[in-house]
Amino acid sequence: MGLRGGHASAATSSPGEDYPRVPSNHPASGQPCSFRELGVRAELLTVLTRQGLTTAFPIQTATLPDALAGCDVLGRGRTGSGKTLAFAIPTITALAHSGLRRTAGRPRALVLVPTRELANQVADTFAPLAAALGQRITTVYGGVGQGRQVSALRGGIDVLIACPGRLEDLLGQRHVQLDEVEVTVLDEADHMADLGFLPAVRRLLDLTPAGSQRLLFSATLDNAVDVLVRRYLTNPVVHSVDPVVAAESKMAHHVFTVDHADKPSVIRELASGQRRSLLFTRTKHAAKKLAKQLTIAGLPAVELHGNLSQHARARNLAAFSEGSARVLVATDIAARGIHVDEIGLVVHVDPPAECKAYLHRSGRTARAGAEGVVVTLSTPDQIRDVRALTRLAGIKPVMAQVRPGAEQITALTGPPAPLVLPPAGASVSTPALAPAKPRRRQGGVVEASRRGPRRPTRRRSSPRRAA
Repeated sequence: MGLRGGHASAATSSPGEDYPRVPSNHPASGQPCSFRELGVRAELLTVLTRQGLTTAFPIQTATLPDALAGCDVLGRGRTGSGKTLAFAIPTITALAHSGLRRTAGRPRALVLVPTRELANQVADTFAPLAAALGQRITTVYGGVGQGRQVSALRGGIDVLIACPGRLEDLLGQRHVQLDEVEVTVLDEADHMADLGFLPAVRRLLDLTPAGSQRLLFSATLDNAVDVLVRRYLTNPVVHSVDPVVAAESKMAHHVFTVDHADKPSVIRELASGQRRSLLFTRTKHAAKKLAKQLTIAGLPAVELHGNLSQHARARNLAAFSEGSARVLVATDIAARGIHVDEIGLVVHVDPPAECKAYLHRSGRTARAGAEGVVVTLSTPDQIRDVRALTRLAGIKPVMAQVRPGAEQITALTGPPAPLVLPPAGASVSTPALAPAKPRRRQGGVVEASRRGPRRPTRRRSSPRRAA
């Protein structure tokens, strides 16, 4: 299998990225280019123009000509670089050109993604483009009932956007077949490798027709991704247009050393600014606790972690995206594949364990050419590990020892946003503060009992002796 190289503008090499590069016959990825110049068909141009999108991002400029020509493409660009449109446009276009009819349970295009949140966001990008050409899309992922997903598949769909686990479940139940897939896309391939999905991904790719077009996009092209490339992509054109994290000029990195006793106050001050802030914790419990504490302090915050139902995750992410909550407190589930515009500040409340996590967490800010700030909080006993972490990540942060009220904090956050205190007696996140006892969960929402408080029951004596 040959590998054809494309542009490598502003890129740094990654482990396993040893692909040869030769010039491609289209505009250099560093030069602004319109979607019209890239050969995007008129119906899709209308949709893009309506969304205010006329000039392509570098990853789109680099990959669209080859992808639209039917080539297999391997594209590297950090999250937020515009990869979704880079594969959505050629996928929709290829299906329109083929003219084949959709049939029940047999999608014509398959997009594999690692998380439910990313599946929904990819679907949001695909939906208007597909509608413009009369195509149907649907999503398939776990954490929700499969009834609606099965119904959509039976009705016939063109583009299936799926997480590997649920898709394999539906395949095993014979609700879907992949033998008529014309285009396969792997998005965030390196993240799927990190989550242990590669065996499932390989099994799914083995079910798609050999010789069909395959597009693989990833923030990094490491050894695990390299295995997929060499096994499943035929003579792919390679484009690497972005480093994993934004350039130093766009993203300012700081390390604040704080005493254990001062850390909660410093966190509140960092989260008090008017910009959207994303705070990363190591554990799910810590994320839930911190979101509650910030909300009680007048800083509306929501949590995002694996213990939440899909309904709760979607609701909290929507609150953060729409601005009713300025602060999102999350575990590493939010470090990859979740797109929210205008996150001005990322705070590593708990420093990550390795540099790859640091880069992907930090990559939530300074997206699409915007500027952003990244702050890592380190207690004195952590500072040696944090220095080693930033060195491995190739980052030279501004180091400072701070206490609550420090001018370094104010300089990053700017004027504080008005406090939004919860109403007196209102519940905040936890059942302990709820006015009624939780009865059951329906779709991730705790429903309060309508029967009112129960009468106390008299405990009956038992002849058994306690163990």
